[in-house]
Amino acid sequence: QLRDFNTIERVIGFVYDKRPDLKQTVPAPVAQTPVTAAPVTPAPLAATGDDAVKTKVLQLIAEQTGYPIDMLDLELDLEADLGIDTVKQAEMFAAVREEYGIERDEDLQLRDFNTIERVIGFVYDKRPDLKQVVSSPEPVASASSAPAPRTPQGDDAVKVKVLHLIAEQTGYPIDMLDLELDLEADLGIDTVKQAEMFAAVREEYGIERDEELQLREFNTIERVIGFVYEKRPDLKQAAPVAESSTPQSVSASAQAPATTPPAVKFEAAVKGDIEATKKIQRRVPTPVLRPELDLCKGTGVELAKNTRVIVHTDEGGVGKALIKKLEKMGVKVLLIDDAPDGETLEKRIQAWLEEGAITGVYWLPALDAEKPISEMSLADWKAATHRRVKMLYTTMRTLYTTVGGAGTFLVSATCLGGQHGYDANGALNPLGGPVVGFTKAFKREKPEALVKAVDFEAGRKTSAFADLLIAETLSDPGIVEVGYKDGKRWTIGLQEKPLGDAPVGMQLGEDSVFLVTGAAGSITSAIVADLAEASGGTFYLLDLAPKPDANDADIQKFVTDKEGLKRDIFERLKAKGERATPAMVEKVIAGIEREHAALTGIQAIESAGGKARYHSLNLLDEKAVAEVMQKISKESGKIDVLLHAGGLEISRLLPDKVSSEFDLVFDVKSDGWFNMLSNLGDMPLGATVVFSSIAGRFGNGGQTDYSAANDLLCKYVSSFKNARPETRGIATDWTAWGGIGMAVRGSIPTVMKAAGIDMLPPEAGISFIRRELTCATEGAEIVVAGSLGIMMKEFDPNGGLDDAKVAAKLQEKGIMTGVVKSAGLFEGLTIESTFVPKEQGFLEDHRIGGTPVLPGVMGIEAMVEAAKVLFPDRYVAVVENVEFDSPFKFYRDQERTVTVRAFFEAEGDDIIANCRLEGVRQLHGQADAQVSTHFRSRIRLSAEKPEAIKGKAVGKAGKNSVSKEEIYKLYFHGPAYQVMEKAWKSGDRVIGEFAAELPANHTPEDRNTLADPRLIELCFQTAGIWEMGDKDRMGLPYRIASVKLIKPASQVKAKLYAAVTANDDGSYDAEIVDSKGQVYLQLQGYSTMALPEAIDSELLKPLKDVVA
Repeated sequence: QLRDFNTIERVIGFVYDKRPDLKQTVPAPVAQTPVTAAPVTPAPLAATGDDAVKTKVLQLIAEQTGYPIDMLDLELDLEADLGIDTVKQAEMFAAVREEYGIERDEDLQLRDFNTIERVIGFVYDKRPDLKQVVSSPEPVASASSAPAPRTPQGDDAVKVKVLHLIAEQTGYPIDMLDLELDLEADLGIDTVKQAEMFAAVREEYGIERDEELQLREFNTIERVIGFVYEKRPDLKQAAPVAESSTPQSVSASAQAPATTPPAVKFEAAVKGDIEATKKIQRRVPTPVLRPELDLCKGTGVELAKNTRVIVHTDEGGVGKALIKKLEKMGVKVLLIDDAPDGETLEKRIQAWLEEGAITGVYWLPALDAEKPISEMSLADWKAATHRRVKMLYTTMRTLYTTVGGAGTFLVSATCLGGQHGYDANGALNPLGGPVVGFTKAFKREKPEALVKAVDFEAGRKTSAFADLLIAETLSDPGIVEVGYKDGKRWTIGLQEKPLGDAPVGMQLGEDSVFLVTGAAGSITSAIVADLAEASGGTFYLLDLAPKPDANDADIQKFVTDKEGLKRDIFERLKAKGERATPAMVEKVIAGIEREHAALTGIQAIESAGGKARYHSLNLLDEKAVAEVMQKISKESGKIDVLLHAGGLEISRLLPDKVSSEFDLVFDVKSDGWFNMLSNLGDMPLGATVVFSSIAGRFGNGGQTDYSAANDLLCKYVSSFKNARPETRGIATDWTAWGGIGMAVRGSIPTVMKAAGIDMLPPEAGISFIRRELTCATEGAEIVVAGSLGIMMKEFDPNGGLDDAKVAAKLQEKGIMTGVVKSAGLFEGLTIESTFVPKEQGFLEDHRIGGTPVLPGVMGIEAMVEAAKVLFPDRYVAVVENVEFDSPFKFYRDQERTVTVRAFFEAEGDDIIANCRLEGVRQLHGQADAQVSTHFRSRIRLSAEKPEAIKGKAVGKAGKNSVSKEEIYKLYFHGPAYQVMEKAWKSGDRVIGEFAAELPANHTPEDRNTLADPRLIELCFQTAGIWEMGDKDRMGLPYRIASVKLIKPASQVKAKLYAAVTANDDGSYDAEIVDSKGQVYLQLQGYSTMALPEAIDSELLKPLKDVVA
């Protein structure tokens, strides 16, 4: 277990444990003659002697951390002191193993090797043959020059190597690394980095991976070294005699900052770029319809007799109704109907657990209505969040080992409006937001459990509520967010909604007033600079960091010599008698960095001609926030933009997340928001922008508090649609930023890459808010990210859909409905159909240049069939916005699979299916398959049968008709798609007569079509007659504004005709009619993409005669 090797010493020990042959006997040192030298600035200290293991480990750690070896003490904790997280620790251990030929130990726990010393010990433990007798050091003579870097004394090569590894990870020199420093607590090496370090150690010393190894057991450098020695006892040596050293005085410059530093210009490292911002997808959470529960899989949860379930009730009676129904099923209900403190609640649940297993939790307090912020006191607010989310934290943390496996559940309920606040009305009771955010994050930590947040409209009957909660517990494992509105079942998907470039939104100028929290964050500071440059307005900047002084020597040196600043701080801490660990140094550096960021923002505002008003305060201090709000009201009288960026993130799984940590992370965002809004008074507020994250939108393991707080903010800005319509509410669900911000530290980039999540280019993110404010007119929650990787992975391989139930419900299966694969949250209803060209008339007789090409009309058919799968009783009213993006070709006559995805929403009483038809190809030399979207459409399904339409009857063909033989000298179509018998002009219309007795369109022939594809094809080809005769060009289908399916024509005996008219914009309208003028379908806005090849003028002559 990596946690067993959480120090440098344990990593070194791991090597020696696996490679004991590396251990050597250490000879006694030779006495040294003191050397007098002129005062010099000490260079980084490196390891001396022949302990190659220690040297190598220290080198590896130095490489991972960035700290010089002389700042790496063997007792430094890899994560706590050096910031080497578990991923990096694993890498480091791999390097150690490789270096020393230590086999991988599957049982190795990184936490057991949490210091440099333990990492070194790990090497010696695995390779005892590496231990040596330390040779006598040579007497040293020195001129008055900087001493060479010092390494740990003696020949402990394992120790040296582990210290090098940790120095690499932390960036601190080896002489700052004490063996007993905790890797995480003292060195800041998190578990991910620890894992990387251990991997490096194992690789270095040839130590096999131990699956049982716990990183936490190797939490100091010493333990890591010990790990090496344990695995490589051959590396052990006799301990060297410590050399005497003369205490060195700390220079004045290292003890305290200078008072008169040179002038330094403070500028943002990166500036915003609107063109880069435009390249970022703007995706908005959107309600989408879910299949009814009777089409979904079971969840594996059983509410059987004697099952024990916790119910935390609401005040409106839903809980009582639910308990009654559960008890009728024989379920034993464990009731929470009060609001105890965390300790009391934990004891109560522990007592229940002692009586037997608990299968699940129903969490209902967020069903209750809440007062507006303006009517709440801070005490009211804290009581409301305690009952809704903090008690939920205590409950699920206590149940963590019990509720989380298959067959267990957490079902929370909210009353946000039935669509989680993502409808036009906005969220109704936004304090349900943190419950949903927590629930989503818990699902990420416990993916095997059934975890749902069920949202309802206001005013539902309690019994119906309870029935749905039970039903959702038993069916559909494919989603977390689900809701009920207008009698339909909903979940929340993502829809791309690009912005235009026109400045139709807020006008930014000198009179613009901004209130910004978290103003000393590097990202926020850069955004402030961007907004200042665009406006020159007044900025009220709030942050916990003290007001920065441009003449502060440390801030100056942060810009000019950051590594030197680290050394200064290290020496200062030592001079004060404090424990000078890299983590302590980084903590001081972080504070200086925030002051630097704040100063950069202030100077950017002033450079743009604006006014900066900086206030150092704690957002949790209601009185201090109130004073600032009163000041803004007095000085400016309004706030145009409230940018709430304040917050912090501490990632720990629930068992490791103590209540004080949860409260801190949650309260800074939550209570800070309340303190500002509750003290706003009558001041006009133009827009709010709240910083959320993909953790808030999707949930994330280790971030239950962060996800809860972010979703609270998202739901509050959503609620402005009904509670504060004059204020735009904007929430940005940021992905991790690249280049600046906390995500560039530690192992986060490594983790993001492994998860397939793109880091946000800073130049794109910085100007995103400016563009949103100025180019949008409505509030929205926006996911600001590139690829979302595992966040978009479905919770169930079939999206929760039971294909057998779907197949049983299908009344008739169309030719384009092959296999119903899934109903995924992000992939939509997915249907795959595989075809061999030789077997299908619509392919064999639809070849372009000899290659079979899927007819556009069969693409329409495929999308219509997909739209009807879940709604077989509805009618296809219209197929809108049909786009033919690229031809779907069957290369070399080989079979291919046509994939249709449908995403469902509602519009009034109609259901809308947004469909796309895709194809997948494996290109030569490409590792990943190429997925292409070929066709798209928007299909409207109605409960009402289309009304009959009486059209204009067609006139008889005159002398200037064009025959089938002449038509298909031009068209490429084979017999099954030679759908036109003849064509002629009648008034302002070109008429195409439908051919009788065509070969089969498809096999098997008894599979029906729903969209009359060959009649649509007749419209296409008739429009083509007009286009070729008038414009001397042939075109392939490009787009259709709409197709109305009015009356099925499959059983009609009468002759049918396509009547086509030309529009001024170059498009065509068409309808299929019989001789009496009965309309069967209508096309509007059909346009084509011209083929490049010229057409033989002789072949065109008959068409020109018709069109003339």
